[in-house]
Amino acid sequence: MAINCTILASSYYRTTRTIGAPIREVKPALVACSASRQRLNVSQCLNSAFNPLIYHEDLVNDELYVRRTQKMMDVRHMLKTGGEDRLKDLRLVDAIQRLGIDHHFQEEIEALIWRQHVSAKCCFDQSEGLHEVSLCFRLLRQEGYYVPPDVFNNFKDEKGKFMASSGKVNVRALMELYEAAQLSIEGEDILDDAAEFSSQLLNALLKYLDEDNAALVKNTLKHPYRKSMYKFKANNFMGSEVEGINGWENCLLELSNADFYMAQGIHRQELLQITKWWKDLGLARELKQARDQPLKWYTWPMAMLNDLRLSDERVELTKSISFIYIIDDIFDLYGKPEELTLFAEAVNRWDLAAVDQLPDYMKKCFRALYDTTNEAGIKIHKKHGFNPTKFLRKTWASLCNAFLVESRWFRSGSRDQPMADEYLKNGKVSSGVHVVLEHVFFLLGFGATNEGPIDLSDASAIISSVAAMLRLWDDLGSAKDEDQNGHDGSYIDYYMKEHQGVTLDIAREHVFKQISEEWKRLNKECLRLNRFSSSFQRASLNLARMVPLMYSYDDNQRLLDLDEFKTVITSLSIGNSISITLIRCLVCKICKFVYISIFNMNSKK
Repeated sequence: MAINCTILASSYYRTTRTIGAPIREVKPALVACSASRQRLNVSQCLNSAFNPLIYHEDLVNDELYVRRTQKMMDVRHMLKTGGEDRLKDLRLVDAIQRLGIDHHFQEEIEALIWRQHVSAKCCFDQSEGLHEVSLCFRLLRQEGYYVPPDVFNNFKDEKGKFMASSGKVNVRALMELYEAAQLSIEGEDILDDAAEFSSQLLNALLKYLDEDNAALVKNTLKHPYRKSMYKFKANNFMGSEVEGINGWENCLLELSNADFYMAQGIHRQELLQITKWWKDLGLARELKQARDQPLKWYTWPMAMLNDLRLSDERVELTKSISFIYIIDDIFDLYGKPEELTLFAEAVNRWDLAAVDQLPDYMKKCFRALYDTTNEAGIKIHKKHGFNPTKFLRKTWASLCNAFLVESRWFRSGSRDQPMADEYLKNGKVSSGVHVVLEHVFFLLGFGATNEGPIDLSDASAIISSVAAMLRLWDDLGSAKDEDQNGHDGSYIDYYMKEHQGVTLDIAREHVFKQISEEWKRLNKECLRLNRFSSSFQRASLNLARMVPLMYSYDDNQRLLDLDEFKTVITSLSIGNSISITLIRCLVCKICKFVYISIFNMNSKK
């Protein structure tokens, strides 16, 4: 594998700030690499024998900055002036979103999608093909516009069944139909039929496709865009470019690469802050059996809040997430029943004096939680003008109460066991999702009214659906956290006890069906009629998308889908210069997926 590398420094400014401190500007370097078109996986990249690239924040190249800025202006202009070719406009938006650079063009994308919404009657005209209708349907629903599913009736026969093309099969159209079906809400049988029809036909076509297109179809079926952290789903082949790409596609690729390199420096600084905070806290020394995984905890905020400007918010959210894990371990592994009751009471009262009679490790944990939560409230007040600490206190109390209920169930043996639905109701709270999303809500500056901050009771449906997904994925039986020896019970166990004669496979199928139904409820809440901000919805969706990555273990208890991403994070945390090359590999692999999907298969219509 021959790799040619050129260090290109950018004068693109990254603004970093600590709330209450003056703004500081840092100029990160950008590195451009070109790789020969040979197959390469990440492990090969790490083991390559070439000299590593050195990240240098002080290098400046005004020409690159000007060129990059001009390309951003060009893309922005195309988004504003589109309209002559509806399919081209839709593909442009889809490419921008899949490459993760849509935050640069959010206003322009919203305006373009609004224009598509206004002209939706034309877009869904009988003369339009399945590819365009499916793509338009998906993008409109993603932006919160309700489009009735009967727009797909034009592609069904007189018996109400979807029709296979009598001519050459358009694989891309089938993929778009499958992607569109992932935005279904409850009661939309048409979209359920669309998902079944497209998945069956795509699976049947796999043996007729070349290797790259077959891999693309498999990836779409396994990881549809709506339900996946797309940028973490790199496959085992890559290329520096895709044949036939020219024009605005190259602009998007360059912007995507630039964002990756900027993100490298930002995430490294965040990880340094988090690891220092965690080390100084000292809880890992006090609780040796508890999980000590700051890198893993950081993956949640990194995925949920992917706007690079939200650095402070990611750091604060990671701190909160760490306490969810640690308190969970205290209830599972350490505390005696009477101690756990007193600990939960102390959190409910939010009183430091209430833990005086508890063991030292509980005192230290509660004091750390108390200080961290109060500090977060002060920071939010400085930035957004209100202090949500009293609401954050309540959500921590709810979490500890749910942990206490679970602890009593598990310690009682078979005497006091819940029904499956009762377990799930409590399990949605003990999942910690309520804690995470309430912190996100206030960290993003929402919840303020003329009368002061408000709680998240109106967002209960969004939070409940995401929480149910996490609890159900966690309980599927394939999830077992590293260094975690406690037993938390399982929805599947209670379901099988409640339904005598049900096999494990049937129980797991039931759980997957429930997860699918929760996605439909979440899709409904994210439509335009919902009053919550798009940024909060996006964070909630990203949390739901991240759950399978964090809980899909193989037989060796490894998170295969997350391993490559965690390797990148680890390299960032130790300042490893090879991380630049590794990220470049992931960028190239991801971009090849995107561009094959958008252009290559369309050329074969």
